[in-house]
Amino acid sequence: MTAQREWFEKDYYEVLGVAPDVTDKELARAYKKLAKRYHPDANAGDTAAEEHFKEISAAYDVLGDGARRAEYDEVRRMVASGIGPDGLHVGPGGFGGFAGGPIDDEVLGSLFGGLFGGGPRGARRRGGPHRGSDLETELHLSFADATEGVTSPVRFTADAACHTCGGSGAEPGTSPQACPQCGGSGHVAVDQGPFSFSQVCPRCGGTGRIIPDPCPTCAGRGVERRPREVKVRVPPGVEDGQRIRVKSRGAAGASGGPPGDLYVVVRVGAHPLFGRRGRDLTLRLPVTVAEAALGAQVKVPTLTEPVTVRIPSGTPSGKVLRVRGRGAGAHRGKPAGDLLVTVDVQVPVASTDEQRAAVEALARAFPDDPRDALMARADERGAP
Repeated sequence: MTAQREWFEKDYYEVLGVAPDVTDKELARAYKKLAKRYHPDANAGDTAAEEHFKEISAAYDVLGDGARRAEYDEVRRMVASGIGPDGLHVGPGGFGGFAGGPIDDEVLGSLFGGLFGGGPRGARRRGGPHRGSDLETELHLSFADATEGVTSPVRFTADAACHTCGGSGAEPGTSPQACPQCGGSGHVAVDQGPFSFSQVCPRCGGTGRIIPDPCPTCAGRGVERRPREVKVRVPPGVEDGQRIRVKSRGAAGASGGPPGDLYVVVRVGAHPLFGRRGRDLTLRLPVTVAEAALGAQVKVPTLTEPVTVRIPSGTPSGKVLRVRGRGAGAHRGKPAGDLLVTVDVQVPVASTDEQRAAVEALARAFPDDPRDALMARADERGAP
């Protein structure tokens, strides 16, 4: 893993609105909230929101990976102290200037490459194996599949190891050779007055090797762009916008390096009856005035078969009844969520003389005014 120039210039913690000591769980929660707010699907045509979404995703790609976060934190500590890994002081110009002139990416790599295993004098080796890029794609699931969990394929187009050469870049039957100009190191020394810098070998482009007989399919790159399919195991209870990491299924690495990771953003479809609250399902249950007043045993739908729920007598509208174990499916030893049933008392409309007479009889049987207690409390608050 090597530090990227952007790490010196951007505070990813500030991008996600969290403190540097944020826990992994808090970090994930902050990302989900921002991703949902700025996702292109929710901001059609808003280019600013789209750019902010990309910035949020880039920040979480680094901070959401423990190893990359540790390296990023080390870089940020260097930025804060103004001291490079080889004792070089970074002045008021920050990383934009050195000895009165600008520092390009190559010189920046020479100064700070030693932190992550670079060559002599802190030079960062650009040749050799490089890890592939992380990729992100979306997986659209039905409400039921997201609740119960499912293994589903995702299809996308990305770089993959060349099927002809297996990623070596050389024509089958031949092999890459060490670059004769740099001896396979990928860099050559350049003296500039009192300083000595390391730069990318002009012959091999920093790979440390040459390919006399390039692969006819990938032209020596070792990778080719093609449609891919990856099976993703989605755990029960996954939420809309949640990211699932599939290790080593991202873009192919360069020069024999390991592939990156694949991040799958889950999009959960709506259900005509149920809502979601974490691992719990929610449902509004219509009941009659008689059922609410007298109590009743009523059938309630679930994602599988209906269950019977007891409505206590005198249940008011808005009362929430909990049905244990009828929410999102169990996962990794965690029990299934619950079904939260909100009682919705349906007020009848008296459209016939008989119905009106029945309602009037009910009013005479219950003459108490339910607003008396409310008015009494209002009088108490207004009393001197």
